[in-house]
Order: sequence, then structure tokens, then C-alpha cells
Amino acid sequence: MRKFDPIELELFKNMFTSITEEMAAVLQRTALSPNIKERRDFSCALFTRDGETFAQGSHIPVHLGAMPLSVQAAIQAIEFEPGDVIILNDPYRGGTHLPDITCIQPYFAGKNLCFFVANRAHHSDVGGITPGSMPLATEIFQEGVIIPPLKLYRRGRLNDEVLNLFMANVRTPEERRGDLLAQVAANSRGARRLSEMINRYGLKKMTLYAREIQGYTEKILRTTIKTIPDGVYEYEDYLDDDGITSRPIRIKVTLTIKGEEVMVDFTGSSEQVAGSVNANFAVTYSAVLYVFRSLIEEDIPFNSGLMKPVKIIAPEGSVVNARFPAALAGGNVETSQRIVDVLLGALARAIPGQIPAASQGTMNNVAFGGYHPENRMNFAYYETIGGGMGASATLPGLSGVHSHMTNSLNTPVEALENYLPVKIRQYALRKKSGGRGKNPGGDGLIREYQFLVPVNLTIISDRRKRRPYGLLGGQPGKAGRNLLIRKGKKKILGSKTNLKLRAGEILRIETPGGGGYGNPG
Repeated sequence: MRKFDPIELELFKNMFTSITEEMAAVLQRTALSPNIKERRDFSCALFTRDGETFAQGSHIPVHLGAMPLSVQAAIQAIEFEPGDVIILNDPYRGGTHLPDITCIQPYFAGKNLCFFVANRAHHSDVGGITPGSMPLATEIFQEGVIIPPLKLYRRGRLNDEVLNLFMANVRTPEERRGDLLAQVAANSRGARRLSEMINRYGLKKMTLYAREIQGYTEKILRTTIKTIPDGVYEYEDYLDDDGITSRPIRIKVTLTIKGEEVMVDFTGSSEQVAGSVNANFAVTYSAVLYVFRSLIEEDIPFNSGLMKPVKIIAPEGSVVNARFPAALAGGNVETSQRIVDVLLGALARAIPGQIPAASQGTMNNVAFGGYHPENRMNFAYYETIGGGMGASATLPGLSGVHSHMTNSLNTPVEALENYLPVKIRQYALRKKSGGRGKNPGGDGLIREYQFLVPVNLTIISDRRKRRPYGLLGGQPGKAGRNLLIRKGKKKILGSKTNLKLRAGEILRIETPGGGGYGNPG
């Protein structure tokens, strides 16, 4: 006998998702920093009492698969009470990198812990050796303040000691305070909407559909995997370097498809490296789930049901599952992109014609900070820059967009110039940077910053040496370039670099194009 109504299942799926989208709206509108308010570098989700996701908004893919691990780490470490709010960013407890702070609130019905609401947002600075907290580090302690699961609110009262400790370790404390409290407000809205649903439909029905939605997602993914021919499919690709040495970093994957399940094995990938492009398991996990979710044509909810048919082997101590205290800031943003590239490359051999060519394969991270003389305050800023999307069998690649593991927006020029002592001299498509093909790859972007005050600048990017691959005769996209323009002279910078710039100097970022698809003829 059927336990649930399929029509109600669809209704509850959309009601749960609408809660996460409303949480997102609250977070965006109440945050202070451009990275959250303008770029929307955040994600919101709902979890069962066991820390399993049952609803997530369409936000940042690299956050979404990892957040359950943070919620579960908090469950293990914290004795929850009504009114508590927990924060953490520790990548070795389910975080992605230190700037991503997860905010978790339990939902109680009476004395019964029923659900969790949570969000994760990228803060523009959490301390560390360089502004923006995306340094060329060699250990995690250099990247910023590490926050284990801690109660920011205890029984509904702000824990000033925790907040003051955090603010004392960052360059922009008031902005950090505002963004943290915006995260709290978003969770509060989510909890309120859950309460309204429980009052209307009852806790028993809510719990039933939270569970059944996960089962529905699992079933659809199993059906999708079953359409892929059984077999073993391999692919490998490389990161340019780790910013400390010039050695390329290998990412290798072996996919074993058997029936409705898949094993994803990263054995053969490089050992963890000195620089900050190491990925923790949570990031690798997120990238794998993102790829397999992308294979599903149906609009299904992103939840823990995706995890059931997929087994991941990520050797401990490798660049895709680094050991403490490895530096991780760049693994979240760059290694995650290359993991996606190799997974799609392997799947292109399994289901040719259904997988696109490589997109730009980097987030082009730019972080800088200094002292703002007009405001008489320190500032710190971080952003990623879009590029070319890979072409597919049916369509050319899009130009100037964020792709795969980043789903953020570009910061508008007006907002950036209003907020910071910087002038954007050029912001345009990088013509003819997409790979040629029957369907060409999308073009990258050009973004030129002229700094009006001295700044400390960090760039973490990739695909400056190795181009995004094309498929079935399509040509690779054009590699990116980073240039410093000083006194009218251009100097090519490495894909990962840190330097101090004087007022008036210019940084030019040229992002990669996407790979082409099919013989251009």
C-alpha cells in the first residue's frame, strides 16, 4: 500500500524548496558585503534531524554536497537546545574552505528536535596572511581563523565572546558581523516557515515527505545511471601548479558503471601538495554529486538521496582528500573544477554525444585589500570571474558565464567602484577565445582593475598553461592570462600569485574560453 500521494510529494517538494529560496532572499538583502549581496556567493538548505539534506536552493554547487557533512559534524559536537545557532568553517569537519562559514539552527517541536535549517556564505575575509583569505598558503593556519562547531547563539541569546573572538581575527569586523547576522536572519526565516508548515500539515506528514523526497531523488538518479552502458571509463587532466612549485598536478578518475550504481575512484591522482589547491573530501564529494545530478534531465530536488547510488574512493593524503593541516583555500575553487572536467571527460567516453566539452575550468579568483583613506578603514574584497562554457552536440557554449562548481554572479562595475577604491577600466568579452568546432566554445572575459590606493593582491586561477579540452574534433578553448600593467609595461603573471601593487597600477585578467564540439569542417 502506498504511504504517500505522488501529487502531495510534488507539492511538498516545491514548498520545501521555496523555503530555501526565501532564506536566500533574506540573506542577500540583509548582508553587507558585495560578495554575498551582489555575487550571491551563498547557499541555503533544510536537513533532517540526522543531518541529511531534503531541500536545497539552486545556489552554489560546491557548497551543496558538503553542507550535510558540516551539519553532521555539528550534531556530533554539540548538544542542541531551542534557540541555539551554530557556526563553523573547519574544512576538516565538512567545510569547503575557511571563508565559507556555515550557520546552523535546530528546529524543535516542543522538546523534540525535528529538523535543521542551515546556510553557507563566503565571507570576504576571515583573517590569514593576506586580505581576502585566499592566500598562497602552505598550511591551513595561514588561511584564516578556524572555527569548530560553536554556539553563536545559546538559547536565543547572542554569545558575544564567540562573536568578539571572530571579529578580532579579521580585517573587516563590522562587515563580518553584518554578514553573520544576515545568515542568522535567513535561518530564522526558514525556521518560521517550517513552523507554519507543521502547524498546517502536521509533523508526521512533514517528516514523511522529507524522507520520501530523498527516496524519489535516489530513484531518479539510479534510473539515470542505469542508462549508461556498464563498463570502466577513465580520464585524467591537470592543474597548472599549486603556486609554490611549477609542477603540474594530476587529477585522474576511473568510473565503474554497474547497473544502477557507480564507483568513482580517484586513485592515481597526485599526492597532496605544498600549496593551497588541495581539496578535502567534502569538496570532492560535492563535485561528484554535482556531475551526476547534472545528468538528470528531470527537475529533481538536490538532497541526500543523490548520495546513495554513488561510491567514492578518494585516497587519503591525495590532492582530492588532503590530510590536516594541508592548505585548502584553492582546492574548493580550482581543484573542484578540474574534478568536474575529468568526470565529464570519462562520461564522454561512456555516453558520447551527451556530454559537453570542457568549460573554462577555473573560477579566476581575485582577492585584494588595503586601507581606504576616505572611510579611514581597512577593506578586503574577493570575487570570481566568469569565462567560456564548453559547447555541446546541440549548442555552442555560452560566453562570459560562471560554470560548474560556481553558480555566482559577477559583481556589477557600479557596485564595485562604489564600494572600493578601484576603477574597472575594461569589462568585455574576450573575442575568439572559445575553441573552434561545429559548435564553438563560449568566449571568456576581460576584466581590468586600476587600483586607486596601494593593495595586497592574490590571484588563484588555472587553465593558464593547459587549455580546456574540446570533444569529437572540437578545438580546445584559449588559455587564460593574468597581466600586471605597471608604468605602461605589461608583465605576465603566473596562474597563482601574490604581490603588492601601488596606486595607479592595473591588473588585467583574461579568462579562458570553452572547448569546441565537433569537427569545425
